[in-house]
Amino acid sequence: MGMKDDEVELFLRSPHSSNRLSRKWYFLVGVIVGLITSFCAFVGVYLVFFHQVSGQFQGCSGQDHNSVIKTPPIAVRTSQCDISKGSDRSDCWPEYRDATQSTCEARGCCWNTDVEQGAPYCYYPGYFNRSYMLMYSQKTSTGVIGHLARTTNSPYPNDSMQLLLEISAETYDRLRIKIYDTTTSRYEVPIETQKEESGGGSDTDFDIKLARNPFGIIIRRLSTGQILFDSTGVSPLIFADQYLQIGTALTTSNVYGFGEHRSGFKLDTNWKKMVFWNRDQPPEPNLNLYGAHPFYLNMDEQHNAHGVFLLNSNAMEVDFQPFNGTGAVTYRALGGILDFYIFIGPTPDMVVQQYTNLVGRPFLPPFWSLGFHMCKYGYNNAAELKKVIARNRAAKMPYDVQWNDIDYMTAHLDWTYDNTTYPDLPDIVADLHKNNQRYVIIVDPGISVTQQPGTYPPYDEGIEDDIFIKADNGSNLIGKVWPGMTVFPDFFHPNSSEWWFRQAKAYYDQVPYDGLWVDMNEPSNFVTGSITGCTSNSLDNPPFVPPTIDGSSLMASTVCPSARQSISTHYNLHNMYGLSEMKVTSSVLKKLLNKRSFVLSRSTFPSAGVYGTHWLGDNLSSWDDLYYSIPGILNFQMFGIPFVGVDICGFREDTTAELCTRWMQVGAFYPFMRNHNSGKMDQDPASFDSRTQDIMRSVLETRYRLLPFLYTLLYRSHANWGPCGPPIVLPESHERYPEAGAEAVDRQFLWGSALLISPVLEQGAVTVKAYIPGDVWYDYYNRSRVSTVGQYVQLDAPIDKINLHIRGGSVIPTKPAAVTTNQMRGEMFALLVALDNNGTASGEVFWDDGDSIDTVENNLYSLVSFSVHSNTLSNKVLASNYKKGAEMSLSEVTVMGVSASPDSVTVNGKGAAFEYDKKSKVLIISGLAVDLLQGLKIKW
Repeated sequence: MGMKDDEVELFLRSPHSSNRLSRKWYFLVGVIVGLITSFCAFVGVYLVFFHQVSGQFQGCSGQDHNSVIKTPPIAVRTSQCDISKGSDRSDCWPEYRDATQSTCEARGCCWNTDVEQGAPYCYYPGYFNRSYMLMYSQKTSTGVIGHLARTTNSPYPNDSMQLLLEISAETYDRLRIKIYDTTTSRYEVPIETQKEESGGGSDTDFDIKLARNPFGIIIRRLSTGQILFDSTGVSPLIFADQYLQIGTALTTSNVYGFGEHRSGFKLDTNWKKMVFWNRDQPPEPNLNLYGAHPFYLNMDEQHNAHGVFLLNSNAMEVDFQPFNGTGAVTYRALGGILDFYIFIGPTPDMVVQQYTNLVGRPFLPPFWSLGFHMCKYGYNNAAELKKVIARNRAAKMPYDVQWNDIDYMTAHLDWTYDNTTYPDLPDIVADLHKNNQRYVIIVDPGISVTQQPGTYPPYDEGIEDDIFIKADNGSNLIGKVWPGMTVFPDFFHPNSSEWWFRQAKAYYDQVPYDGLWVDMNEPSNFVTGSITGCTSNSLDNPPFVPPTIDGSSLMASTVCPSARQSISTHYNLHNMYGLSEMKVTSSVLKKLLNKRSFVLSRSTFPSAGVYGTHWLGDNLSSWDDLYYSIPGILNFQMFGIPFVGVDICGFREDTTAELCTRWMQVGAFYPFMRNHNSGKMDQDPASFDSRTQDIMRSVLETRYRLLPFLYTLLYRSHANWGPCGPPIVLPESHERYPEAGAEAVDRQFLWGSALLISPVLEQGAVTVKAYIPGDVWYDYYNRSRVSTVGQYVQLDAPIDKINLHIRGGSVIPTKPAAVTTNQMRGEMFALLVALDNNGTASGEVFWDDGDSIDTVENNLYSLVSFSVHSNTLSNKVLASNYKKGAEMSLSEVTVMGVSASPDSVTVNGKGAAFEYDKKSKVLIISGLAVDLLQGLKIKW
């Protein structure tokens, strides 16, 4: 039964098939066909093939649906439960508590306790008859649209009995799968995503198939046949009011992402559960932490990568089945809709580019923020703070930014400073600015309610503007944080931005800070929900809560999920609270300072990188935490927040000189570098003995020399054209064709593709086992070529050294190190040229004034590329709109891998001074003062 193919094609041929009117027609047709097929049942299970070139209408045949509705669920046949491998068993009782054979089988599932450790006792049968069926489907200009229906209820209340499926190729490299209920209004995530750039066409690499009964989706890479998304044979689709479930097969066990969690970079898929519910939780394995990023990258055996992103901000759990030929992951979300994006890659870098193209490119930080930052929770008073500043200046430490934690405040009140302990704070900040240093303060979202009326503007004006989160009964929800009883701003409220600006400006007029640190914004709460508790309704007590959430309660350490915000309930918006504060704070700083600034947030959500950055929270001064910093940094590169850092030397407890030295060496290569602690001892570089100071100063100088290269990488991650959007810190698994074993390497990392960092991460070690990819590499310090590549090697690593290597084929811009970024900016550039086996190399440098807003968007920068061929270095000026004296001049070129001493060197046809080291095969061309914004040819 059904329409003819050509009639459906004619009806759906509009190029605007994704608009609202067309969706209504699709749904109407689906309902009509659904009513017709209510007299049918389906015989067997078969796949319906959809290719991008041709589509067809699918009819049905079978027996009366009404008999299915009236009949209790059929008992599961033994053969359907005979799933030989435990890894193929999808959990049918995710609560994991209180399951019995009878309750399990009442769900239509199988029970077997004789399974491998971690495998579920209660699991879905091979054919589950209590899920959705595909009632109608039709090809569109960019994909397919379908109508789904179910005739039995799931184990969770308030099922949506009819759903609309939309699959569309939004761009040639991005596919969207959206499943939602058109009969009722449901919450959808209110973030700005980049809309369709170009409809899918013959150049797309997607192959789409649908399974009819039970319903399922199969997406393959057309060029290779590899699975990108396959919901058949995994956990069945459930779409209830507060429980959404769908699963997908994995291509291999090489899975990365799903933040924010503490783990190795390559995820453990052996029955692991991971939860997304932002929480004030110091980093520990197997716990949900500060942010929610439901995005993963999967790499196949040919090292082709794809990404999967679920745009859903509700509490969520993902549940891995181990990869034993058929690994899988199941999503369980507590609300919203299912809105998936699949990114086709095929390289890992391209996957990240495609993801940030959707959620937004990372912001370009001000140049000063690339310098070294210092902070401590517990400076205690202004005299102590001044002492720290003075001794690090005296030690000539490269050092750009001083921070204050909450102890600068009066009684922990936002937008105040303590006149008793910090009476001269404005003078301290003035001195920092006089010395070309910057100052950043912390603010928490909790606003005190206990001050005398008329004495505390943040509260008084917030009441007047009515911008605080409401309890379910409509009163302001009161919790408890550092200042005592507090209310919480609703940063989605239209009045919140102007209110936040007034508070920021009033304080800035007293203490002119340069950036803001927004902490405790999960939001954290020292009481459960509120000082009066929460309701007994289903928002505060949903039918399912992932058991791995603290106490199986959504309200633990935060505000009541039933709390009301201006656009929805906190139940829906909780994971976006930090993002909403970041967005408002970023706009406030732009308006206040009229230049690029810096927002550091503890809580994050997709698109947070557009507005600011993140650090990995309240870590421990331990060697384990030093190691975990690397996979943590790598993860946030994938999440579109590349300018990320870790509390160097550890935040909790006291460090040691050895640990802090090794951590400063690693931290010199974090994109954002801040030393921050709360222990009794100081851990700023100048607090240590002279030998330790020398080592720390040396690695800081190495960082500062390389800041032009780091800044160029950040530009590339921010730019909205060309090869943009890649991570700036890379794992070795992101190499296009890594050797066997590189997929799991997470004790080393790369800056771009040019610099390889191999740190010591173990106490007492003076060597490091490092994996050197199969390529040409040079030692950064002595410029000599590495003889052994494509395998693990043992490198010397005395306490004063972090191993750093340059890839052949790279041109790296540098500037001389200085004690501040302002000072080094005025110096001329130098170039490090590392030749590959063909004697070629390439690179580029981006440069602007360092802090003007939207310099890239307004074309107020200079960009110069470099290439080396046939013993000639030449440049190409791609943009030349920033010109300032020596800043855009070249003083020196160092070329590694020159096989023999040249007879002469010329620069733009004129002879130049040079030195050649026969042993290391390094050529140094010095004494230059040439304009990089003019044509350049250096021959040797």
